[in-house]
Amino acid sequence: MTEGADPPVSVEESAPADSGISVPWHRRRIRAEHVRDYGILVVFASLFVALSVGSSGFLTTNNLLNILYENAPLGILACGVTLVIVAGNFDLSLGAMFALTEVCATEAAIHWGAGFGLVVPLLAGAVLGLINGLLVTKLRINAFLATLATSLAFGGAATAISGGLLLQVTSSTFLALGRDSIGQVQYSVIVFVVLAVLLQFVLGRTVFGRYCYGVGGNREAARQSGLRVDRIAIATFMIAGVTAGIAGLIDASTTGSGSSTAGANYALTAIAAVALGGTSIFGGAGSVWRTVVGVLLLALITNGFDLLGVEAFYQDIVKGALIVLAVSVGSLVERR
Repeated sequence: MTEGADPPVSVEESAPADSGISVPWHRRRIRAEHVRDYGILVVFASLFVALSVGSSGFLTTNNLLNILYENAPLGILACGVTLVIVAGNFDLSLGAMFALTEVCATEAAIHWGAGFGLVVPLLAGAVLGLINGLLVTKLRINAFLATLATSLAFGGAATAISGGLLLQVTSSTFLALGRDSIGQVQYSVIVFVVLAVLLQFVLGRTVFGRYCYGVGGNREAARQSGLRVDRIAIATFMIAGVTAGIAGLIDASTTGSGSSTAGANYALTAIAAVALGGTSIFGGAGSVWRTVVGVLLLALITNGFDLLGVEAFYQDIVKGALIVLAVSVGSLVERR
């Protein structure tokens, strides 16, 4: 090859996507980004089939709905924080926001009535998200350190409000969201699905979503292009805060109680599901639908391994290995 000449271009690289040229399957190449974006579907489908064959109790309506029911709060949290990560930030305060909004929900329901109990946690979540956003954008504190600090502060506030006690709610109106259903499908599952669809639409089909990708991909370039980078970042943190409030409300409504220790591991688990879904931890790439698959994959491992009688530490090993693999593939794509 002559020095300085362009390397040979394969058919699939040279032909535009809409050119109508059909590329034979054996000429197509699977790239790292394909593995990052769709590999989780292969893993999920494989595990689903294996568990269906290996356990007679897995592929039942009750079990599958129970998986969704138990993981709805975590899924809602993960969907919300996906926007934060796509925009190039991080939020370690999810678990503490979850606990604080849950305590706020139960306190409001006990003292002011069920109506306030349903609204207060959403408002509280928005305020908590705003605090995170302001710390990161206006005070220029690293998102990791800022949300680590607010995690401690929010957790302390939850303990202060509850007095370290388990708050009990008996209002049937307040408990309906977490316990009632339409047919066999609980309201909490419906909320999870609706929020996932809504946030996927926002991220994938709106100007705001495109701005999130732009800010996460190259913040300085986005700023020079005229994007209001700080406002976009604050908005994503507030969205994560509201979803934390919804998740906390659902958990409080399901258990009929509020605890300052609720959701202790939710932050890391939600972020793990986001990473497992192929969202780049460096920002600029990702989607909500893959986050949902990541949440469900973690849920399948827990549920299926429990049905098979597999020790819990094996579940952790498999989850950890899958997360490392997903992050490694994402890093490989970033380096290319």
